[in-house]
Amino acid sequence: MSYRENALIIKTSCLAEGIYEMWLKTDKMAGEAVPGQFISVYSNDGARLLPRPISICRIDKDNLRIVYRVAGKGTEEFSKMKEGEYVNIQGPLGNGYDIKSIMEYVKNVTGNDCADTELKAILFGGGIGVPPMLELAKQLECKKQAVLGYRNSQMFLKDEFEQFADVYVATEDGSAGTKGNVLDAVRENNLTADVIFACGPTPMLRAIKEYAVSNNIACFASLEEKMACGIGACLACVCQSTDIDDHSKVKNKRVCKEGPVFNVKEVEL
Repeated sequence: MSYRENALIIKTSCLAEGIYEMWLKTDKMAGEAVPGQFISVYSNDGARLLPRPISICRIDKDNLRIVYRVAGKGTEEFSKMKEGEYVNIQGPLGNGYDIKSIMEYVKNVTGNDCADTELKAILFGGGIGVPPMLELAKQLECKKQAVLGYRNSQMFLKDEFEQFADVYVATEDGSAGTKGNVLDAVRENNLTADVIFACGPTPMLRAIKEYAVSNNIACFASLEEKMACGIGACLACVCQSTDIDDHSKVKNKRVCKEGPVFNVKEVEL
């Protein structure tokens, strides 16, 4: 169930160039949210009618944390908001990571009827796809390896991931970790996994899907897509699926509703 409310801002800060965080006190959302979901954040400017979808980074009792990149006037407005102010939000929205079901699926696929703690996962985060993987890293009970991709040495959230997982870094300019992309870091560090979780730009997800399929690894990806309504009504954020969608009756799925988290076998990237 999703809710609409004016949430109290309890903390804001800049984590890196153009990257900001906001902690929000919510009455009901935090208790309902799961990793991989997002919230819609509304502007106080009446000229900007559509909300900005921002993934949930952390869930803490009755608080939610979002981390976002300033990409336009809406997110620029959010970056200037201060502690003690209120912002109108709706959520939690979308299909997140159902950890219990995913782990059962992985065991069925691998034929390995073991405890969750014996399974090994790789969590890929690229750019602004890094934040939504943090709560997942916190909640997973398996052996966790986080592979984080950045443009340069401004590695926001890396220290927090280290509380929950073994962390490996790839940077485009080679200023930290492996020079290259996240799969270059996998190869350089000889990483293996029973299941992969990923969030990031489509080219990265496409490469990870190819890697997962070729190595017979279960893979669940959170897609990044421009959204309008955020609740599945407008069909602005559809992606091509491998089967016929019950809603549209064609091979499309709504990223905001059926996603953003998908088994990569369900979608074309």
